[in-house]
Amino acid sequence: MRLNRFLALCGLASRRAAELWIVEGRVRVNGLVTTDLSTIVEPRRDEIEVDGRPVRPPRVFTYLALHKPPGVLTTMSDPHGRSTVRDLLPPGGPRLFPVGRLDADSEGLLLFTDDGRLGFRLTHPRYQVPRTYRVTVDGRPSERALDRLREGVVLEDGPAAPADVTLLSPGGSELEITLREGKKREVRRMLESVGHQVTRLVRIRFGTLSLGDLAPGETRALSAAEAADLKKLVRLG
Repeated sequence: MRLNRFLALCGLASRRAAELWIVEGRVRVNGLVTTDLSTIVEPRRDEIEVDGRPVRPPRVFTYLALHKPPGVLTTMSDPHGRSTVRDLLPPGGPRLFPVGRLDADSEGLLLFTDDGRLGFRLTHPRYQVPRTYRVTVDGRPSERALDRLREGVVLEDGPAAPADVTLLSPGGSELEITLREGKKREVRRMLESVGHQVTRLVRIRFGTLSLGDLAPGETRALSAAEAADLKKLVRLG
């Protein structure tokens, strides 16, 4: 990339200010002063300095979406040799970690990244990141049961916050539920508290990210716009 663009991406200055630095002879590439604004650099190979101080390229993070199938553990290793989400990640890539969890019986969208700041904020209760699930239960939930979920139910470890709940067909057993906290097995326990066992649970959205048509067991890289939307959601620029 052009030298002035690299300096701007490092957060040191605007492109215009970086151009002035170059013209003034304040920038060295591989030990040599360059005043040519058309200079092209390879950030991970060339040594670049401003006023004698090294400039490091900005770290490039990885963001992956995975459709976790049922029966797979949300952990990177298991002492008992059971299948884990690590088995589904592309080989040879950077070391990633899952953002949040899905229990073994659940399926759907999981985000993986090596961006620790983003992962922390996406799972911190302060940021109220919404998680949407498509859930099938035994029996047919009554309006009263749905209203109880919308009002918030009390679980054994304390109250669960009110949920957004939509019954997908009148008199049916499939619904969508959106939560903004991350208690363990919360969806299942909330539905059990109103008299319904979950028979299938699929997370279809996490924050601004959607599962879409990603097939079970498959991964895909997030677009720059998708990653930016997640950062904006948790006020990371």
